[in-house]
Amino acid sequence: MSQAVLDVAADERLAGRSPLRRLAGRPEVGALLGAAALFVFFALVADSFLQAASLSTVLYASSTFGIMAVSVALLMIGGEFDLSAGVMVTTAALLSAMLSYQLTLNVWAGVAISLALTLGLGLLNGVLYVRTRLPSFIVTLATFFMLAGANLGVTKLVTGNVATDSVRDMDGFASARAVFAADLDVGGVQVNVTVLWWLLFTAVATWILLRTRAGNWIFACGGNPQAARAVGVPVDRVRIALFMGVAFTAWFSGMHLLFAYGTVQSGEGVGNEFSYIICAVIGGCLLTGGYGSAIGAAIGAFIFGMTNKGIVYAEWDPDWFKFFLGAMLLLATVVNLVVRRRAELSR
Repeated sequence: MSQAVLDVAADERLAGRSPLRRLAGRPEVGALLGAAALFVFFALVADSFLQAASLSTVLYASSTFGIMAVSVALLMIGGEFDLSAGVMVTTAALLSAMLSYQLTLNVWAGVAISLALTLGLGLLNGVLYVRTRLPSFIVTLATFFMLAGANLGVTKLVTGNVATDSVRDMDGFASARAVFAADLDVGGVQVNVTVLWWLLFTAVATWILLRTRAGNWIFACGGNPQAARAVGVPVDRVRIALFMGVAFTAWFSGMHLLFAYGTVQSGEGVGNEFSYIICAVIGGCLLTGGYGSAIGAAIGAFIFGMTNKGIVYAEWDPDWFKFFLGAMLLLATVVNLVVRRRAELSR
């Protein structure tokens, strides 16, 4: 046997790994185990939790956070945060509602203009970040305050109230509601269409991360941006695109908010950005970037939804919700850390 063959055989990087070890190395494994444990827990303590209508409600709550959590997870894997994501949802909904009503447009025209303007906000976040080199935490925190103030100030200036006028009777509302907020009959159970969009967005994000060159670039940007630049990865363009991805899902979530209720309160969305980040972290994304998955973020959103509604079905005091949420975040972070270290040691 030649020396070259012996060298290859001795190279541990080329050694095969068992399917169990490969599975343990996945970011979402800890979250999946946590979701299974939480599901069994609420099934035991809440009699109504396993009813079809209850599970549909849990899925709906999960989807409203999960749609945003997927894009926020991609941005976190790329090494950055967007603290304006929560209020940007409300901004998108307000833009669509006020443009449609005040200019007497078909609501689809308002939807399209809102999409362009919301993507512009994501572009602004990304360009400010790459041009100033300030931490994304600072840049998007500034955007957060500006949008929160503008949402309230402009709404009161235009409508004289803190909420928009209803667009329920306007042209295009019925078709827009069918796309963004319809309830579907699935085996006699009402399931909101956001659940299907949530699954679709998760599948697309997973495909991008695992099957495309852009996915490799995202992991490289979050893992070691200097090394990524050295090998030709367009780090700045990737991160701008990720900020615009967050803006796109914020627009989509805003359209669901508008067409589910017909009107929008200007103060909504504040604080939700932390919920999206919590979903991503519970799902295995590291705060330091370079590690995580879209499927994990979806599972994190499912855990969030189960906790949110499970406490109600168990008839516990909802005042304790944030305590349980914080405890879960801490537990999930520790479990993810342990799972990752074990996976690294087993390589």
